[in-house]
Amino acid sequence: MLFRSIRHPATREVRGKGLLIGLELDPAVISARAFCEQLMRDGILSKETHDTVVRFAPPLIITAAEIDGALATIRAMFEKLPIPQMA
Repeated sequence: MLFRSIRHPATREVRGKGLLIGLELDPAVISARAFCEQLMRDGILSKETHDTVVRFAPPLIITAAEIDGALATIRAMFEKLPIPQMA
């Protein structure tokens, strides 16, 4: 799964099948809502769930190039996030 290739300490879990993905975030780093709002500014629509999960459900006619572009945008967003400090 392509989303599993995204590695960042703010990511707690990636779950789902096919194109239906849930990305659980560490709320100490960024809320799911703030993450979704930034993605929307970057042209990617997603939905926050339970304050910590970002849901992705792209149209079934999405192309591989569009998926690659979305993943590049999501990776770039993670690169801007702070690295959480371990207690």
